[in-house]
Amino acid sequence: MGTVGSERRGATAKFWPSPADSDPPFSGVALARCRVFRRTASPVPASNTAIALAIEIALLGGGLVLAWRLAASPAARAQPAAPQLQPWPVPTAEFMRFLLLVICATLAGNFLGTLALALRPVGTDTRALVLTGFSQAGMLAGLAAHKVTAERLAWRDLAVRGTDLMAGAATFLISLPFVTTTNLAWRGLLQAAGLTLEKQELVSIFAHARSPLLLGAMVVLATVTAPASEELLFRGGFFRYLRTRLPRWAALVAPACLFAALHQHIASFVPLVALGVIFSLAYERTGRIATVIVAHGLFNLHTIVLILCGVGT
Repeated sequence: MGTVGSERRGATAKFWPSPADSDPPFSGVALARCRVFRRTASPVPASNTAIALAIEIALLGGGLVLAWRLAASPAARAQPAAPQLQPWPVPTAEFMRFLLLVICATLAGNFLGTLALALRPVGTDTRALVLTGFSQAGMLAGLAAHKVTAERLAWRDLAVRGTDLMAGAATFLISLPFVTTTNLAWRGLLQAAGLTLEKQELVSIFAHARSPLLLGAMVVLATVTAPASEELLFRGGFFRYLRTRLPRWAALVAPACLFAALHQHIASFVPLVALGVIFSLAYERTGRIATVIVAHGLFNLHTIVLILCGVGT
């Protein structure tokens, strides 16, 4: 949800669904420090949870149907869609400059946020939210600047089109059954190994939020800013660079593993790898980074809704 890292050390966000009897994996920005959101939660009506679970089952079924029709059916296998993603023949030195620009822009955003807070001091929790927002905004500025200057893309090429919305929604639906299954299997293995799975603080923050303004800001960061920054970096950067330099399987898995590892949460690692691979496949197939940004935003919103409905909490 990715400036990625652990909930306690500051990062961007990534979410996925889980059944009602498990804690929904949730990784994100330094919002974990925002204790102001916590309060004693009012019980969610059982009817709301039941409705949410019914909708979740329908979404999982829809994702399986789409996966079959678009990838696994005899017709899809007989005429596989040609990848639309063009090679990125950028020299290694230029790619390193790209990474340096992203890092410097992120740090610059954080510095501007610190200056703003020096002019108007706020509470510790709001401070963490402001710094996260400025850092992500700086990262996005650096990514966009590279797209427009080094890659010579017009601003309109970064806009979300109607086809991106449809493809993003399809990618979101297809990801649900695979990430849910991976999540359950991975958690089962960890528990069988005797490991204690810590609950992620951001789950509690959303479940017990009391400030509509700050909750709204968290939702925007989780569904807009974080998806855009993470997808531009990991799919539009790492995957696109490695795709023509490594075997295809390695180009798919390596950025996903890096993306998952930087979140520093063992229970989230394998589900995040699965999600990263699916997003890379969607990006490769459509050639549109906006497609996976939309899918990522929908995925995060989906998990926020599950949490607020009491599913998995």
